[in-house]
Amino acid sequence: MKKFLPLIIIVIIGLLLFTKGKGFYNTAIEHEANAKTAWSNVESAYQRRADLIPNLVNTVKGYAAHEKETLEGVIKARSEATKTTIDANNLTPETMAQFQQAQQGLSGALSRLLLTVERYPDLKADKSFLELQSQLEGTENRINVERNRYNEKVNTYDIHIKKFPGNLFAGMFGLEEMPRYKSDPGSEKAPKVEF
Repeated sequence: MKKFLPLIIIVIIGLLLFTKGKGFYNTAIEHEANAKTAWSNVESAYQRRADLIPNLVNTVKGYAAHEKETLEGVIKARSEATKTTIDANNLTPETMAQFQQAQQGLSGALSRLLLTVERYPDLKADKSFLELQSQLEGTENRINVERNRYNEKVNTYDIHIKKFPGNLFAGMFGLEEMPRYKSDPGSEKAPKVEF
């Protein structure tokens, strides 16, 4: 029996490591899948915004036909924003930056459009325009909520793979940190408001 004691100890240690590694890996995969689902929700919220834009442009077009340059800018920015998508399995800081840049272009174009609307009191009072504007505001809020949820899921995943002894298993399994959604450059500065 004493001959087999070292072998029994090695088998027990091996089983403990296997059990601990399996539990770590399965939890990491679950957290990663939750983060990827959250990213899909971010993209879905942005898609909702993109879907509202043609209706908004058409409503404005009826009142402000000579604002052609602004309207075309929104349409072009929408096209660029919807072209830029990220596969949830390829979330890298670089692809996230490309996605954010495309969305930022659309946000800027929408801001210019809504600024243009200020010159048309009849349009500002139009029921369908007000409804679209309200939906757009709600969608912008959804986008923010979904970005925050994504970051929470990524945080849970990242903490799981960084804590000891999980960090050892993460290295063995090739698990890496996921990128977070960051604010747009310059958004830390308050905008100047002049009357």
